[in-house]
Amino acid sequence: MNDADVIETSARAEPGEVGLVEAHDFVSSEPFVFESGQSLPGFTLRYETYGHLNHARDNAVLICHALSGDHHCAGIHALTDRKPGWWNNLIGPGKAVDTNRFFVICSNTLGGCQGSTGPSSINPTTGEPFGIAFPFVTVRDMVRAQKRLMDHLGLSSLYCVIGGSMGGMQVLQWGIEYPEFVKRMLAMATTARESAQGIGFNEVGRQAIMQDPLWNKGEYPKNGGPRVGLAIARMMAHITYVSDASMSKKFGRRQVGQTTPVDPAKATDPTKYPKSYTFDVQFEVESYLRYQGESFINRFDANSYLYITRAIDHFDLTSAYGSLEQAFSPVQATTLVVGFTSDWLFPPEQNRQIALALLRAGKRASYAELNTDLGHDSFLLESEELYGVIRGFLAT
Repeated sequence: MNDADVIETSARAEPGEVGLVEAHDFVSSEPFVFESGQSLPGFTLRYETYGHLNHARDNAVLICHALSGDHHCAGIHALTDRKPGWWNNLIGPGKAVDTNRFFVICSNTLGGCQGSTGPSSINPTTGEPFGIAFPFVTVRDMVRAQKRLMDHLGLSSLYCVIGGSMGGMQVLQWGIEYPEFVKRMLAMATTARESAQGIGFNEVGRQAIMQDPLWNKGEYPKNGGPRVGLAIARMMAHITYVSDASMSKKFGRRQVGQTTPVDPAKATDPTKYPKSYTFDVQFEVESYLRYQGESFINRFDANSYLYITRAIDHFDLTSAYGSLEQAFSPVQATTLVVGFTSDWLFPPEQNRQIALALLRAGKRASYAELNTDLGHDSFLLESEELYGVIRGFLAT
């Protein structure tokens, strides 16, 4: 399939849905030098597109995914696999990112494990997976690789770059790295520099993986390796993506199999809710977190988790450019930053700081703060208020 076919392909769709979608591989045969100074002779980025590129080729929207995301952000891959993309609620005909109007692109990031070149890819020199011999990746490396894909698709500009969390970091880097290419930036639930707390959480996850004996210094077979360590890393990280209020509302202290709240008058009756003095799953929240861990290890590579969390750790626009105002001095894009009140991983003040620094640098920027109790993952969940903010920004 050639590039024109990719751009013009349409899928059978239900109203409001992009329908069946297909992933494509962009293969760059030119050498790529990472910020670390390490290099590869080339790389692959797996990506999907939705909607159509107009004749002026100025309606392209790039979606940047977060740590555990990938290129599949809308539609379904097959009628037998009805699981929609991770941002399907946002992208599609008539939705906040309207594919009747925009040509939407999302790629699995460099260093990932869903078709893009990363630690699980085969090292052409050895014929074995790279493992931890893969070059260290930064957010800037991710963006520079994406720019090659944009050039491959024949784009001269991006109408908007959109992302949350690590995706929001990529959004900011896009505006700095390619100011004339990016017309609008929409960054949500993100930060201009990873905090000490964030680095600490990431390190706990990495240690869970690296202390698993099956990690074997990064050398493990496909579908094998430190599955227990990776599951624990995911469980711990997932707690940071939600809030105490959302966890209490969803689970409370309900025990597995308990469908109604505990009657305080009967709580001491051992025949009603007997205590179990074991370490088996007892509370619904435990069952939920174990499910999150088990499902994650079936789709994610442990070494990619190490690399991408380290890329997030190193993201620090203040240190890289001297100050946030200096970092944003090249930016030409109109920018919207969105924070969420219950996000304690990248709290509202970190998002607000980005917008204020852009304004101090003389840029066109605004800030929206949404009152939610869903935590960091608020940008992924259904919210008519968020959809309205996005629609309004893209319409300007």
